[in-house]
Amino acid sequence: MIDNQTIFQTLVEIENSLRFLAANGCRGFAPTGHVLEKLEKWGKGREAFTETLESIQADLGDCQRCNLARGRNRIVFGDGSPNARLMFIGEGPGAEEDRQGKPFVGAAGQLLTRIIAAMKRSRDQVYICNIIKCRPPGNRNPESDEIKTCFPFLARQIAAIQPDFIIALGTIAAQTLLGTATSISRLRGRFHEYQGIKVVPTYHPAYLLRNPDKKRDVWEDMKMLMKEYQYED
Repeated sequence: MIDNQTIFQTLVEIENSLRFLAANGCRGFAPTGHVLEKLEKWGKGREAFTETLESIQADLGDCQRCNLARGRNRIVFGDGSPNARLMFIGEGPGAEEDRQGKPFVGAAGQLLTRIIAAMKRSRDQVYICNIIKCRPPGNRNPESDEIKTCFPFLARQIAAIQPDFIIALGTIAAQTLLGTATSISRLRGRFHEYQGIKVVPTYHPAYLLRNPDKKRDVWEDMKMLMKEYQYED
């Protein structure tokens, strides 16, 4: 007999696959119509089936599901509080993350840590992860098949943590979560939604290192989130 946990995980993977295909131009079905509405309704009881981060990581295992496994040193699963109200999601691990097995520990990660501190939070109060869990060669952008393979694990992480807010760091994180091809410059500055969770797209810390004039925009995004965060306390 198939248990409820397996059913829920399957539904999450189907839904995320449909959203991903729609965002990449597939028009063979109606991804924003009654199909996804039914899937979302079927998932309303997700609280009863919530996994732990440990069980998800165990299921990920020594992942060999895509070609990124060949060149990585370590899987970078995620780091932080399993009960976090605030979740940061980036694109993928870099060289330092690949060495340490933790997300956002290089130069961009140090900047992210300072942003979190400026928000009067610490890294152990939030949860930080990426769209993909393995470093792409040469830090290139993740390819569509790599994102499709890895995203169900991220969806399960989000479902396990059940944050109130997600900060999507950079174009790929924002477009993947929101199922859109809209640029980050047009997405940022307002709230969006993923599975009932408020999403704030903003520039990636690595982008800020190359374009420090954009730090003001990111801080405006963080102030917008903090105001909403306090309102919901």
